[in-house]
Amino acid sequence: MTIDERLRRLARAAKLGFAADPAGEGAALIVNRGFVFDPLWLRHFADRPGEVLTIGGVPVIAHVRDSAERAAVATASAADAPLAATTLAVTRFEDGATVLNETLRKREQPFAMRLQPDTVRVAERASYFGAYKGVTDLLTKYLWPEWALVLTRIAARVGATPNMVTTVGAILCVTAMIAFWHGHYWSGMAMGLVFMVLDTVDGKLARCTITSSKWGDVADHGIDLVHPPFWWWAWGVGLAAYGRPIPDATFAAVLAVIVGGYVVQRLIEGAFIQWFGMHIHVWQKADSLFRLVTARRNPNMVILFFATLVGRPDAGLILLGWWTALSCLFHLVRLGQAWAIRARGGAIVSWLG
Repeated sequence: MTIDERLRRLARAAKLGFAADPAGEGAALIVNRGFVFDPLWLRHFADRPGEVLTIGGVPVIAHVRDSAERAAVATASAADAPLAATTLAVTRFEDGATVLNETLRKREQPFAMRLQPDTVRVAERASYFGAYKGVTDLLTKYLWPEWALVLTRIAARVGATPNMVTTVGAILCVTAMIAFWHGHYWSGMAMGLVFMVLDTVDGKLARCTITSSKWGDVADHGIDLVHPPFWWWAWGVGLAAYGRPIPDATFAAVLAVIVGGYVVQRLIEGAFIQWFGMHIHVWQKADSLFRLVTARRNPNMVILFFATLVGRPDAGLILLGWWTALSCLFHLVRLGQAWAIRARGGAIVSWLG
């Protein structure tokens, strides 16, 4: 898209007015069209009147307060020259300033760079990785990124919307469950693998193209929230067709632990947000590290993959039950520890802050 279209979308997402003509009077956010940057910078400076971000002294984003500051920034931007002596507080990008991104659970220096023909691919890559969560599971963090980057680029090029990607993923999610139900674990995992990658792609596509929507967010997170228990149920049913059935009583107990533990973990996460104002996974470093492997869909599929690799999908399901119980216990203990710290007058703050 053109830089003006990108800026227009950024302004709309941030609920800011947009004018392509920099001329005017009074306070405003002024953006240099010669640069491209992470949307987080726009939100950051929208709350900071009298501050400016520069690269090589050239203004990139400035929240000016009066006509004099506005004229100084506009003149420097037009001339692609360092900002002259100013009353604005300067943040030099080269100094490595970091910003806390609470939505994506990470503290980092958001990208900003000159936009030129030879930097477009670099800017796309920076935009994509800037949209990545800092605290997530090990597959999403280490295995998916490069695959999903290729698919995100393709989707953007052909004009696919995030909702289209979510819909394709939902179809694969259901067909994977059907395959598990009939004991076709390898084909089910293949479809599940594509679904899990697309589950990353739709969010990155929405953030990189600034096309997030309320419906898309509800659909994406709704599917993520609802489908895992159905996968584990289907996996257990499919053991008979595979030739490795487990007793009904054992299956019922394992499924109760897996589903019950999954629900309890989700409730703990919601309670932690409600009581302490942040995700439990970003409280202390140990919580962020445990998020890599906690009993959620992707780590669970790793367990089932290796169990099936040795011909024991039944043992994999039982092991999944034990891991869910241990993960649930870990989060219950952490919730109790947080309450104990607060009861003693301590503060619960994120290690990322």
